[in-house]
Amino acid sequence: MAAKRQKTKRKSGKNGVFLGITSRFLMAIVAALLILSYASIVINPAKVWFISLSGLFFVPLALANLILLLWAFKRRSRSFVIPLLALVPCFFFIGRYVQFSSEDEYIPQDPTMKIISYNVGRFALAGKETGLSSRTQCADSVFAFISSQDADIICLQEFYLKDLDKLKPYVSSHMKGYRAEYYMFPGKNGAFGNVTLSRIPVTGKGKIKFDESANLAIYTDHQVGDRRFRVYNCHFESYNISFTGMVRALFSADTDVFAETGTKMKRSISRRPKQVDQVFSDIESCPVEAFVCGDFNDNPMSYSYYRMTRGRKDAFVKGGAGFGATYARLWPMLRIDYIMVPDRFDALNCEIPRIGYSDHYPVVSTVEL
Repeated sequence: MAAKRQKTKRKSGKNGVFLGITSRFLMAIVAALLILSYASIVINPAKVWFISLSGLFFVPLALANLILLLWAFKRRSRSFVIPLLALVPCFFFIGRYVQFSSEDEYIPQDPTMKIISYNVGRFALAGKETGLSSRTQCADSVFAFISSQDADIICLQEFYLKDLDKLKPYVSSHMKGYRAEYYMFPGKNGAFGNVTLSRIPVTGKGKIKFDESANLAIYTDHQVGDRRFRVYNCHFESYNISFTGMVRALFSADTDVFAETGTKMKRSISRRPKQVDQVFSDIESCPVEAFVCGDFNDNPMSYSYYRMTRGRKDAFVKGGAGFGATYARLWPMLRIDYIMVPDRFDALNCEIPRIGYSDHYPVVSTVEL
């Protein structure tokens, strides 16, 4: 009997050692991936494309490390140090994803300007999910929302119109007092692109087209009093991935879909930093302060975000509250739409209304000039 207990004890000890080694190995891997996500903000993915994936999964990696930390504490294991050390830098980055409201009220001393950036998804989100019967109804709902915001400048991406000649009459009927500047790519079933609406006088305009891409950036120059500035309306390279299709492929073990998804992600990740650098180069040669708005198709732990915050501040980080996620279908995981404010100006607030007219949520910010 004693021999049997001794044998059981030895077996239990071996299992404990195996569990300890396995858990430490798992902690080391998950911690290393999280640390890699910190590095992804400064490494150009055009040179090492897969580094961007660790930044993309920053939130789930941080949560995984937190779970492993709590598990190690519960088991009173000294291996808690591994996830703890990996999580320490999170305190410097978590504000890019979630903010807590401030109770301080500030009365601006200088003129203010309200900006909206909104990827309207070609007004294609119609159907049972939204209760919208057509693209026209979806577009009308979008314009009813932005009209209610009383904004000064509105940057729209993935704007769609079947007949391009009707763009200005459509804007005039829905947004009286606004001037429309745009660049649209023609297609068989209509035109799509970026549109900037402004009720502040436009003193100049331009576009930045990207090689081999249906994405682009446009800009408009403005003046309010003695303050001159430029607003870039950007739409950087899209992933062009169906997330619902990926889920279906996961359960059907469709390897072809995942291979195609990998190819698309690599192409998108490799192209995007070149587009970001192209816009950044234009900003550096710009003689006035520059706002950067739009759908970056990249998260806050990315090279794109890092580049566009050089000389600018993130409106959500400065004036937001709650979760900053802007991609509706994976809320609250993905934040890919931004308003970047020049360091000279202040973002007084930033809101992300959760309205269901697109697969993106709009970003709305009031700025003191």
